[in-house]
Amino acid sequence: MRRQFGIFLIRWLFNSFGLWVAVRLLGTGYSDAQVDSGFAIFLLAGLIFSVVNSVLKPIVVILSLPAILITLGLFIIVVNGLMVYLSLLLAPGLQMTFINSILTGMILSLINYIISSVFDLSMRRKERI
Repeated sequence: MRRQFGIFLIRWLFNSFGLWVAVRLLGTGYSDAQVDSGFAIFLLAGLIFSVVNSVLKPIVVILSLPAILITLGLFIIVVNGLMVYLSLLLAPGLQMTFINSILTGMILSLINYIISSVFDLSMRRKERI
């Protein structure tokens, strides 16, 4: 349980960083009233995204399974974009178009894939010892 919470915290921090990178790269922004709080907005948005991704994404993936199968898995990109878009709607001060949310979803998927790979490698090393 402690290890899972640690992994969740690491994912939260990296998702926050990924959202920050995506907002900088894609040219979307956050409102001027929120500029003073800086990275705190992205920490909150990363937390919201992590929770939405953990709780809501499995349900959406199961409901959209026919579309995922018909498109040979490409519809999962839209599902990831929907999760980002929903998370940013819930986060105060951040805004992004749906197309940019899809691109952000790709960035965050890449970050989460790298994190999962690192944790899998560390688990395999511990099992060998």
